[in-house]
Amino acid sequence: MGFVRTVNDRQKSCVLLAENIPWFAAASRRKRWLVGVSGGADSVALLHLLVGAGFKDVVVCHLDHGLRGRASTEDAKFVGRLAKNLGLEFETARIDVTAQMNSDGESMETAARNARHEFFGNCAKKHRCSRILLAHHADDQAETVLWNLLRGSHGLRGMKAEQTLTTKSGVALQLIRPLLGVRREQLTEWLVANGHRWREDASNAMPVAVRNRLRNEVLPLLAEISNRDAAFSLIRGAAETEELDQLESWALDQVKVLDPQGRLHLPVLRSLPIALQRAALRKFLQGHGIPSPSRDLLDRGLGLLDTGGPAVLNLPGGKWLKRREGRLFFGS
Repeated sequence: MGFVRTVNDRQKSCVLLAENIPWFAAASRRKRWLVGVSGGADSVALLHLLVGAGFKDVVVCHLDHGLRGRASTEDAKFVGRLAKNLGLEFETARIDVTAQMNSDGESMETAARNARHEFFGNCAKKHRCSRILLAHHADDQAETVLWNLLRGSHGLRGMKAEQTLTTKSGVALQLIRPLLGVRREQLTEWLVANGHRWREDASNAMPVAVRNRLRNEVLPLLAEISNRDAAFSLIRGAAETEELDQLESWALDQVKVLDPQGRLHLPVLRSLPIALQRAALRKFLQGHGIPSPSRDLLDRGLGLLDTGGPAVLNLPGGKWLKRREGRLFFGS
């Protein structure tokens, strides 16, 4: 590469990049942190940044999805060696995602995500730590925003910097994404400049998954047609949508749309502009495990305000919404 960096130089480089990431300034070095590491550039960069910024109680967590044969096995070995070289604890497991897809009728992406959450849940119980750091970055956010929009999301919606979820086995996890404001190119440039190695997943370049096609075909084409950074526009749009969410939450708090039992109060809901009605219902559903209600679902939910129509709406996952005695109830 034409030059050699000393250990101190690399530590300074970690600090300089970490200083531009707000999460690093606020996060405690004394707490334990679990980190999801696939072996790819993004998660390897996050791990090196953590160590270089002074985080010592870090547990490296790697799940082998069993989707790429020997390459998957080599990924696990690589991450294990990396954790050992950094003096960190290492947790790994292997699961047959294909079998889970066939068993549960899920897509590959959904089955793999659920498997990771269950794995993280097991790690969380073992190490008594519910905090999971993930390496999603700004370009991942752009892909998520575009895909959610195509699926009918309300506004430009991406991943949250912090998200709480409960696994199927009942373990509560706090998912944290420190790199959500960092571009992919920044991370790979930093890895190369500091002499860090990572694994490449050849399947990421194959047009077999929606996200791959969005990343490799759609976003570059949008950038070419518009002659601007399409990913940045989507990222900015998602940030503006989040600001609007805060405004909606404030407005709904003022009118007290929820009764003391946490149910939607229909007389109040009917008095609101239609945009706030949708916002109230969306937040209500999200609070009950429906993370991304579509515009169509929201409009059908608002149909329950009409006392002359059906009183029950079936929701994804065997759940339901019911109108009774001037309230909207959630059930499953």
